[in-house]
Amino acid sequence: MDDRRTIAFVLFDQALALNLSGPAEALSVANHLLGSEAAGYDLLFLSEAGGLVRTSCGLAVETEALETAPPGTIDTLIVVGGLGAWAFTRETPLVQWIRRASKSVRRTCSICNGTFLLAAAGLLDGRRAVTHWCEVERLKTMYPGVRIELDPIYLRDGAIWTAAGMSAGIDLALALIDNDHGRRTSLSVAKELVVFLHRPGGQAQFSSALAAQTRLGTMPPAARLAELPAWIMNNLKADLSVDGLAKAVGMSLRTFARNFARWHGDTPAKLVRELRIEAACRHLEEGDSEIKLVADLCGFGDEERMRRAFLRRFGIPPTAYRDRFGRGGSGSVGNGGGRGALPLAKIRLLTPDRSEEGQQLARGSDDSEWLQSGRQANGSLPGQDRTG
Repeated sequence: MDDRRTIAFVLFDQALALNLSGPAEALSVANHLLGSEAAGYDLLFLSEAGGLVRTSCGLAVETEALETAPPGTIDTLIVVGGLGAWAFTRETPLVQWIRRASKSVRRTCSICNGTFLLAAAGLLDGRRAVTHWCEVERLKTMYPGVRIELDPIYLRDGAIWTAAGMSAGIDLALALIDNDHGRRTSLSVAKELVVFLHRPGGQAQFSSALAAQTRLGTMPPAARLAELPAWIMNNLKADLSVDGLAKAVGMSLRTFARNFARWHGDTPAKLVRELRIEAACRHLEEGDSEIKLVADLCGFGDEERMRRAFLRRFGIPPTAYRDRFGRGGSGSVGNGGGRGALPLAKIRLLTPDRSEEGQQLARGSDDSEWLQSGRQANGSLPGQDRTG
C-alpha cells in the first residue's frame, strides 16, 4: 500500500527560517529512516507567486506558486510564521488559498505566529490554538473567537494543529510523524536530530527559571537578582528563607525585599515554590527515584509536602504526574498529543482535581513553607519568613 504523503509548507516574505528548516529536516530524516519509496513524505514549498522567498534572516528559499499545487494532492498543510504575520487579512490571496486548501487536506497546521493566517482564514473560530507567547495578546484582540491556550508547546484540535514558539515546529513535526508512523519512528527521528521526544504538547513554552531570570534581569542593577533562579535550582536544600536569598545575592534583607518585589512582581516564596516543583517534575519525568527521595532532593522536606504542592499546582499528586508524563506514560493533556519526558515548569491540566482537598489547596496556601530549608521542613517549626 502506498503510504506516501505530501507535506506543503506555505511561506511568505520575511518568514522565519527555523519555522521551516526544523520541521522540514525532521520529516526528511523520517524519510531516510523509513527507507521506502512507498512511505514517508514529499516536501513541497509554496508561496503566493513562487520563486525565491527571503526569510527574516536573509536565507532564500526556492518555492513554487500556490496555483501549481494540484487540488487533492496535499495531505498536510503547514503555514509557517514570520515578521508581520498578523497583517494578513481574510481578503489576502494567500489567506483565501489556505482557506480553500484546508477543505481538501487531512491536516492544517501553523507554526509560531503562522496562527494569524489560520485565524484570518476563519479556521480557528471556536477552536483551541496556540501561538508564540509574545503574540498572545494581539491574537486575542484581533480574533476573539479563538480559544487561545497559553501554556502548550503545540496543540491539536480536530484536523487543526498549531505550534507555539519557533523551535516548537520540530515538536509538531515529531507529533505528525508519530501520528503517521508510530512512536518508534518518531523516537528514531528525535534521536537522529539530538532532541527530546517528546516535549508533551501540554508543557509550558518556557520554564519558571527562565521566566524569572528574564523578569529579574531586565532593569539595572538587577544583574545579581537575575542570577538568583539558577542559584536556587542548584541549592534547593539550602536555606531559602528571605534572609538566605538576600545573602546569596549579596544584598541586605531590606534592599533585597524592596528590589525583588519591584523587579520580579511576586514574592520570593512563590519563586522558590515554582522552582522546587519544576525540579521535581524533571525527576519524575526522567527518572525512577522514589517519590520520597525526589521530595528530599528538591527541598520539600517530606513526601506529603510535595504531594500537596502538586495538588495545588497541577490538580494531581506526584504519582499521577509520573504516570502521565514519565517514561512510558501517556504524556498528553487533552488533545495536546505527544509522549515522553522533558523538563517543564507549568502544565495547565484540563481536568483539575475536584476533590475537597484539591479544591481547598487550590484556594490558597501559606507561602512561608516554601522558604524553609530542607532541614527545617523535616520537622522544625516554620521560621518567621513570610513574604506575603
